[in-house]
Order: sequence, then C-alpha cells, then structure tokens
Amino acid sequence: MQRTKQDERKADTRNKIQLGGLVVKAGLGEEETAVLLGAFIEAADALNGPNGVAIRRRFRRRGDAAFKEDQRDG
Repeated sequence: MQRTKQDERKADTRNKIQLGGLVVKAGLGEEETAVLLGAFIEAADALNGPNGVAIRRRFRRRGDAAFKEDQRDG
C-alpha cells in the first residue's frame, strides 16, 4: 500500500514537471501565474464550447508543429 502511494506521488510529480515544461516551451515561463491561469481557463472554456472540436484540432496542429520543430532543432 505504501509503495502504491509513493508511485502515485511520483507520477503526480512527473506530470506537474511536464506541465511546467510545456509552459516554458510555449514561451510563458516568465508570465504571472494569474495570467497563466486565466489563459488556461479561457482555453478550457473554448475547448468545451460549441466550437471545441475545431479549436482542439487547431491547438493540436500548433502543438504538433512545435514538437516537430524541436525534434529538428535537437
């Protein structure tokens, strides 16, 4: 049981580190936390809105392109 909780904490920590890395990758590492939260809330609203499918596709294309660019540069 203790092992499972430790594994869950490690997975949670890794997830948070990855999310922080995405913020930096997007060029927002120096932005105020309230601004970031507001941007995330607006993005969530857009993704859950009537045009959510199209917005999700657009976001995915931009993200995929950014990851591919990093692979070429790295």
